Amino acid sequence: MVILHFYGNEVKTMLLLVTYDVNTETQAGKTRLRRVAKQCVNYGRRVQNSVFECIVDNTQAIQLKEILKNIIDEKHDSLRFYTLGNNYKNKVEHIGVERGISGDDILIF
Repeated sequence: MVILHFYGNEVKTMLLLVTYDVNTETQAGKTRLRRVAKQCVNYGRRVQNSVFECIVDNTQAIQLKEILKNIIDEKHDSLRFYTLGNNYKNKVEHIGVERGISGDDILIF
């Protein structure tokens, strides 16, 4: 998928799968969990608990990783990023109930 920005440059997008495990035994952990989820929603869609599909360009991927890294406690929490590239439709197989709409579906308001 290619996004055309208003200034005419083409930016290639990719599917970035974000997974996280945040220790919620403390109130601080519960707060971190909410903050991580909120940031992931800003970049993509939740497909399972603690799993987000984000269609982003390289700059957005770097930004999201940095934001999440600054939220978690690396001694108690973990993040995983799977870069599936821009040919991701051939790499994702889904079985069962779909949650939400695909990040690259066309929306008409």
